[in-house]
Parts: sequence; C-alpha cells; structure tokens
Amino acid sequence: MATVAAVVYEHHKKNDGTFNVKIRVYHKSQKKYIDTTHFVSRRQLDAEFNIKDKYLIRVIEETLEEYRVEITRLKSKIDFLTCEALRDYLQNLNSDIDFIKFSQEHINRLIEEKREPYSKCFRVVRNSLIDYFKRTSVSITEITSTMLYGYERFLKSERTHKRINQLGKEVTTTEKGLTESGLHNHMRDLRTLFNAARDLYNDDDLGIYRIKHYPFKKYKIGSAPLTESRDNTIEEVKTIMECEPEPGSRAELAKDLYMLSFFMCGMNAVDLYNSETKWIKNGRLEYNRAKTKGRRKDRAFISIKIIDEALPLLNKYIGKLASRYCNYEGLDTALSDGMKKLRELTGIPDITLYWARHTFATLARNECRMSKDDVGQALNHIDNGHRTTDIYIAKDWRIVDAVQENVVDLLRALIFTAQISKIDPNEQRGAMRVIYG
Repeated sequence: MATVAAVVYEHHKKNDGTFNVKIRVYHKSQKKYIDTTHFVSRRQLDAEFNIKDKYLIRVIEETLEEYRVEITRLKSKIDFLTCEALRDYLQNLNSDIDFIKFSQEHINRLIEEKREPYSKCFRVVRNSLIDYFKRTSVSITEITSTMLYGYERFLKSERTHKRINQLGKEVTTTEKGLTESGLHNHMRDLRTLFNAARDLYNDDDLGIYRIKHYPFKKYKIGSAPLTESRDNTIEEVKTIMECEPEPGSRAELAKDLYMLSFFMCGMNAVDLYNSETKWIKNGRLEYNRAKTKGRRKDRAFISIKIIDEALPLLNKYIGKLASRYCNYEGLDTALSDGMKKLRELTGIPDITLYWARHTFATLARNECRMSKDDVGQALNHIDNGHRTTDIYIAKDWRIVDAVQENVVDLLRALIFTAQISKIDPNEQRGAMRVIYG
C-alpha cells in the first residue's frame, strides 16, 4: 500500500539555516519526494528532526489527508503506477494548467516533428487568446462555454493588436473580423488544442482527470460552411506553365513549385521543403505527408510516379529548399511574394500553391471523371468511412498513377492543340502523323 508522510532531512539545510518540509511518497519499495512551500527552523524540530510545531503539523496534515484520499480513490489502479508516476499525480492534484503555456509547448512539438505549417493555425489561436484575455497566462479552467461565446464575438469584430516582428520591433496592426468560414476554422483549432491538453493531462484508463470540464459539449462548432472554389482552370495552368519570370526570382520559385505540386498530385509546400533525394526510388517519389503522418497508422505514406514534366523541377529543388531557407516560414514568405508577382505576370487573379492542389483534385474529379475515392488516394487523404475496409486492401499505386496521368494529359492535350494551331493547315496532318506515328 502506498503511504505519504512529512519529512525533514538534516542534510537539506539551506544557507539561511532553514529546512524544507517534503512529502515522502512510498510505493513499490521506492521513495520519491514532493517539495512543499513550508520551511522550518531547527527550533521547530525535535532531536529526530520530526516537526513539533503544532500549527504546522495541522496544516501539513491537511495535505497528507488529501493525498491519502486520492490514493484510496485509485484503488487497484494504483498498481499500474510507478512510485514516480504516483508522486507526479499527487503533486499535480491542485496545480493549475496554463493553457497559453501548453499551447506553445504543443506548437513546439509540431515544429520538432517538421509539421511547422500545421502549427501556424495554433499560433494564431494562442495569440488571439492573449489578445482576448489581455495577459500571457490563462488557466485552462477559464476556457468555458460562456467564455467561448464571448470569444466568438471578439473574433467577429475588428480588433487592433500588437506583435513583435522579425526585427524585434513592436508592430501594431488592425485586423478585420473573421468570416463565417474563418471563425469555424479558428474555433475548430481551439477545440483541437483543448483536446490535446485533455489527452496529455487526463488518463481515462486510470481514472485520472486533471481537466474535468469540456466547454465544447455546450458550445457547438457545427459543420464547416461551404467555401468558394479554390481552383484554376486548365487554361490558367497552361498560362502559368508558359510564363517566363526572371531567372532566380521569387516569381520563378512560385511558378516552379506550383507546377511541381500540380504534376505531383498536389504535393504540399512543407513536403517540398522537407524533400530529400533519398525519397526517389525506382522512378517514384516516396514520402510520408508531414501534415498527417503523426495521426495515421500508415504514417501518411504515398508513392508518386515522377513523370517527365516533373523530373527537371524535382532535380532543381529536391533537397535544396531547406538549405536555401533556414525554416519553412522563410520559404512561405518567399512563396507569398513570388505568387503576388506571378499573378501580375499572368493576369490570373488567384494563384497559390494550395490552389495547385485544389486544381489537381477538381480537374481529376470534374474533367477526368475519376472517382472521389481515387482522387482522395492521389491526394493522400484518409477516408474515415472506409477505415476498416482499408485494413484489408493493400495500396495500389497504379490508381494514383492513373489519376495523375489523366490530369496531366489534359494539360498535354491543351498544349498540343495550341502548337498544332500555329502550324500551317497544309502541314498539320503531317505533324500529327509524326507525333502519333
């Protein structure tokens, strides 16, 4: 049976002559200690270093009794705890959880896992919570359903906030209220953060619940609202491909990575940034998608055929973006500037790397009539409705190849048609005979 007791050790004497009172946790023939806020002088101790101050004994006994109640409540579950784990559990019984601090730690973990782009949405949530509460420390108990309704109104309104830029200077900016879609995504990300905290601090198996409330039970986020399409036409893809930005410019970088993403089934910017030459195997690019590899049993693995159009771009950038930019944010900034210039050069109002992914998917489904399941596999999505079935079916990368080939054939056909139209009508038949044999 685990026991707890207050102890004072002679060799723990401080420079001021006092001794810290510690709680000794004894469990499974091991001892661990919890520091308390109590310090005693030698006059408050007897010859055996037992506390003789009656007032202090009563105060400490309250803490010991609370610990004993918790030990009793654990019942047989205590057998699954080491002495250290029991010590940590008792020590954290009444300690508060700083949600801002947890959010930053969660962001840091994602960055360490090379999921920096995914972490950015949580940084936005963290910063807005600081703006809302007007302080950098917020107890998780303050995240309540009532607070969420007030926070929602805050996010919908125009607000001014201060941030420290890359040069270490304070910058004041005014931000418009979130749209319906933006609000949904923001609150969804906050819920994800809250759930991550519950996963870390609660243990359902042992009945340990440091976070006992759940505000999202009352505050409902609901389904995501429909958003405007984020895809380019195949004609616009051709225009982007044929655009000739200044060599070495950010516009060239934006054009190249847009086309590389398009050719490689909507490959994400972070995966392009993390790409390594060792990913190339037998004419294919094989990697784990950074955004979801930590949430899937298959580690979000995908194998994509390196088609002729993608090869020179892949050779140009694979394994080199990470050395050119010290972090993903550097690439993100360069791409943002490059896409702006690319929009000016092409006259296309909307071009981003994310649009390349949407464009690939939309063309695959609407123009090539590929099934949604096949398009989803090419995008490396997971179908929650088919999780069990997917266990039994081995991945067939020929399905991804077919989706890729069909979409790229649309672009090839458009380019071919444009080339033929420039040839003298009398020579077109001969040109087609040369091409098709």
